[in-house]
Amino acid sequence: MSEPLLVADGALARDGGPDRPMVDVAVGILIRSDGRFLLTTRPQGKVYAGYWEFPGGKLEAGESVKQALVRELSEELGISLQPHDVVLWKQQLVDYPHALVRLHFCKLQVWQGKLQMREQQSHAWQTLPVEVMPVLPGTVPVLAWLAQEQGFSGQTHTA
Repeated sequence: MSEPLLVADGALARDGGPDRPMVDVAVGILIRSDGRFLLTTRPQGKVYAGYWEFPGGKLEAGESVKQALVRELSEELGISLQPHDVVLWKQQLVDYPHALVRLHFCKLQVWQGKLQMREQQSHAWQTLPVEVMPVLPGTVPVLAWLAQEQGFSGQTHTA
């Protein structure tokens, strides 16, 4: 599988040009009171199955990022959250071989319910450096942003 390209400043990488459709994805960074954050694996049958990522999913027509994240985390993890608890944080464009994806990263420190892996994915509460691998390329910038916020220096994950 070829490596995706992180795209800066809205520039498009790869073939396809400006008419290539963009996929918007809401991503939740669940952070516990002890500072650990949740990573899950991509389910079997999906692109990059088995890679570790922050949970979330595609926005449906007419949905805001917050609405999509509330729906996706309920569907994937069985937890409930309120849109006002979703903190919009950062965006990143990633040019994967299968799609150009705009990731909307959101921080969450409040949710209700016990985690249920409804897509038979694995999960792990992590700190830096993360111990799970392989890490999805679109997750790598988030680990660097968390490291910067925490004053962590060194490798954030195993390549």
